[in-house]
Amino acid sequence: MVNLTIDGINVTVNENTTIMDAADSVGIHIPRLCFLKGINEISACRVCLVEIEGRGKLATACTCVVEEGMNVFTNSKKVRKQRRTNVQLILSQHDCLCTTCIRNQNCALQTLAAELGIVDNPYERDLQYQAWDETFPLIRQSTKCIKCMRCVNVCEKVQGLGIWDVEGTGAKTTVNVAGHASIREADCAACGQCITHCPVGALSERNDVGKFWRAVDDEDTIVVAQIAPAVRTAWGEDLGLSPEEATVNKIADALKRLGVDYVFDTVYSADLTIMEEGTEFVQRFTSGEFKDRPMFTSCCPGWVRFIKSQYPHLVKYLSSAKSPQQMFGAVMKTYYAEKLGVNPEKIFTLSIMPCVAKKAEAEMDLYYGEYAGKEIDCVLTTRELVRMIRSAHIQPFALNNIEFDLPMRDGTGAGVIFGATGGVMEAALRSAYYIVMGENPPVDAFKAVRSTGFNANDGVQEAVFHMGEIPVRVAVVSGLGNTRKLIDKIERGEVHYDFVEVMACPGGCVGGGGQPIHEGEECAFERSHTLYYLDKNYKLRYSHENPDILALYSEYMGEPNAHKAHQLLHTEHSKNGFH
Repeated sequence: MVNLTIDGINVTVNENTTIMDAADSVGIHIPRLCFLKGINEISACRVCLVEIEGRGKLATACTCVVEEGMNVFTNSKKVRKQRRTNVQLILSQHDCLCTTCIRNQNCALQTLAAELGIVDNPYERDLQYQAWDETFPLIRQSTKCIKCMRCVNVCEKVQGLGIWDVEGTGAKTTVNVAGHASIREADCAACGQCITHCPVGALSERNDVGKFWRAVDDEDTIVVAQIAPAVRTAWGEDLGLSPEEATVNKIADALKRLGVDYVFDTVYSADLTIMEEGTEFVQRFTSGEFKDRPMFTSCCPGWVRFIKSQYPHLVKYLSSAKSPQQMFGAVMKTYYAEKLGVNPEKIFTLSIMPCVAKKAEAEMDLYYGEYAGKEIDCVLTTRELVRMIRSAHIQPFALNNIEFDLPMRDGTGAGVIFGATGGVMEAALRSAYYIVMGENPPVDAFKAVRSTGFNANDGVQEAVFHMGEIPVRVAVVSGLGNTRKLIDKIERGEVHYDFVEVMACPGGCVGGGGQPIHEGEECAFERSHTLYYLDKNYKLRYSHENPDILALYSEYMGEPNAHKAHQLLHTEHSKNGFH
């Protein structure tokens, strides 16, 4: 143990503890901008400077390790002067048009400048502009980049892709796509983790709100919306609503007030996905297809983009089932269009998603019968939904719990847990067991695949379950860096599974790149608790018992994996381009 003094307070901590952690342990907050625990500890911003008695130079608290008898000052005259200067230098290379920034009032730099009382800047403005493909789901504004390196290290250390890198030297040093490539040429999975870990507005999702308003304003267009399971766990966070108050039925009310004609819960199409993917797994598993490699889930478009660029030889082991988002669009523009008696061209499908990669996935085409077009016309993130609610001056506390529209209203607990890592696997096994055994398993029989915390067990949960005498070896992984490690083990023959669920974002969709951003906080696993609570309290907890799903098959699809279902609800991944 090491004893030191920080701002006159005696502190005892383990050796090798940083000054920042030591200060945090006694409630002393040292300002920071680039720091991310375990990910970005490089003192790039030099905001966390502290003074150490007996030393001439100031030290960075995030990298300087405590020593016995050290006397530290976190707010001395020398510290305040240099910290203020450093922030002013950062501001001189930052587009400070805060009122029109996507991160206005949720920006670490803006907050820090206000705390330091910076109202003027003696340094000349020097902004670096780099062109960007504005059609890509992920947008970068170079003039807002503060070179903190968070995006570089999140992409490299957490997601294992290394899309971002440093270029230039001296004052012209900046961050850009690695290898001088364009973002479309890079192997970006569009997971959006760089967005949620950026402290300023340099990174954001492509803004598609205008596309939505144009559809709403067109009297000949029928706007049909779906709300993903993970959205309900987070949308109220920036609107002052508690998890109990922020129900998904209030989102339905908000969308109706915004002009949406029909609103549905993606839990319905998650159940539909389980019917198709669960049936497909049983068919492929019993045929002996997985002796060498497992079947991988295909619900997460960030993961699908990853496997296509990093392990293209494994694409054939993906489930051919489309994601719940795409299945929803296919059903809307066929079955539901017939129900309404309208041309599919008149239906505008809107998705409210926790995900940036869903914007890219929406580019998939739907060809069926006389119709050729997009299954999904517009994807808005949870953040975009919140901004729309605010822009329409809708008071969150005035929203009501309204019912979803018919005939696709019912959902199950199995569908709602899709938003958490392990949820797809657990839901699929509940129905796969029924398909094989002819009876329901105990509803919580597969809870071993639930993750226990952020990056627990390298993001991997594994288990063996028995369906009668048949063992089924499964694994669940979240985070693309963890996924790479797991796939490499599979490739080396160190582990073998029959079924693997992959989510690109740590914690699953609840931690998606389109979710609300809270500086320095990882909220995924707290949000996942909401989904498991909802599952526990759902009237139905097995996808194969959803009456609206059964009606869809009875009236239109035939049965899971039948010819029509395969045409509408499955895809050939090898023909679905990456970029």
